[in-house]
Amino acid sequence: MTTITKLPDPVAGGSKPSHRGKSPRAGRGRRLGDLRIALLFILPALIGFVAFYLVPTVRGIYLSFTEYSVLGDPTWIGTKNYTAILGDELFWNATAVTVQYVGLNIGFQTVIALGLALLMHRVAKSTFIRGALLLPFLVANVIVALLWFWMLDYQIGIVNEIINWMGLPRIAFFGSEQWAIPTIAGVNVWRHMGYTALLIFAGLQSIPNHVYEVASLDGASPTRTFWSITMPLLRPVLVLVLVVTVIGSFQVFDTVAVTTGGGPINASRVIQMYIYQKAFGESDFGYASALSVILFVILALVAFVQMKFLKGNESDLD
Repeated sequence: MTTITKLPDPVAGGSKPSHRGKSPRAGRGRRLGDLRIALLFILPALIGFVAFYLVPTVRGIYLSFTEYSVLGDPTWIGTKNYTAILGDELFWNATAVTVQYVGLNIGFQTVIALGLALLMHRVAKSTFIRGALLLPFLVANVIVALLWFWMLDYQIGIVNEIINWMGLPRIAFFGSEQWAIPTIAGVNVWRHMGYTALLIFAGLQSIPNHVYEVASLDGASPTRTFWSITMPLLRPVLVLVLVVTVIGSFQVFDTVAVTTGGGPINASRVIQMYIYQKAFGESDFGYASALSVILFVILALVAFVQMKFLKGNESDLD
């Protein structure tokens, strides 16, 4: 007679199935180890951020409520610096000059950079040409400013020599109230347009080719394709470019300091130049700090408005 042995039922109680894998405690330990390694890599950048950005920002906000020069200790005066700024005609003039510069710089730079990016995408496939466009951006801004300052000099500049040879009157590019800001804007457009074009070119590379193929099959013209496909799909990159270039344009300083020094007659005294003159020219660091805080607020609001209304965090590419 055959005996049938009944196997233990794992559900009823008997032998329990073995649990394979690591315990939750081991998983937590591994995650903790990964966190420590990540913090180790982040630590150098974090130290630099705290030492050179966070601490100076907090101290600058504190100094904006004080009367302070290098020769003495800060004296708390509350909001007097901000009240004085409201009636400061030089500040409002500097703001108007800065807005004028930003409008010229951003307008021309974005249009020219977009055109260059389209040429690189459709025509110029050479890596050498793409790299050459970036060369002006690799040169220090002070060197670029000095180079154009000599080339546009009223007496010996090569540009005015050519203008004079053509029988036209010489132009005081940096010495005229009318020409100072447009000239500074032109210099910075020349320096930054290659870098901006490469950013836009990277955005064009992310647009799938099949989108253009479908548009071509539907009989869309190049102009219709550009406005109906390229621009909408390029919007997130363009918003990023605009935010970066607008913030950088509001902080223009070195080109102005090297070429005009804020003149003639405050025609090119931008906000950063005014802050510098208040701090290091008049030793009024409290007032200069208040000006810096206001500039920071302006930049934050401009960036927020751009991201909000231009919908920089959304893409039409699904």
